[in-house]
Amino acid sequence: MVATLTAAGLCGLIFMWLSIRVVAVRRSAKVSLGDGGDLLLLGRIRAHANFAEYVPIILLLMLAIELSLKATPPKLMVLALALPVVRIAHAFGLAKDGANPLRVVGALGTWILLAGLSVWALIVAAGY
Repeated sequence: MVATLTAAGLCGLIFMWLSIRVVAVRRSAKVSLGDGGDLLLLGRIRAHANFAEYVPIILLLMLAIELSLKATPPKLMVLALALPVVRIAHAFGLAKDGANPLRVVGALGTWILLAGLSVWALIVAAGY
């Protein structure tokens, strides 16, 4: 479970960082609930929420694969390290207006990880 633990540990730290970023803007903008029309706060809220929407299922897929194989394949470790990288890229990408390379890398990277791990999990489940 080394890959899943590594990814989960790094993602936990990133989630905490994203939380602190939301709170910092909430305090400076004096907004306790919602975004108060503050675009910076909205971006930080969405980065935090998007992380919470995608990362748990990706970690669950990693864990299921790792437990089913009873070992940590090197390619799973690569994916485990890629997850925090693409999520950080996404968070910084959402801090900029409109589409930008960081946001594209973050979103596309997340989708590729989700799709790839989903297919891999199905293959493992089928016994191949």
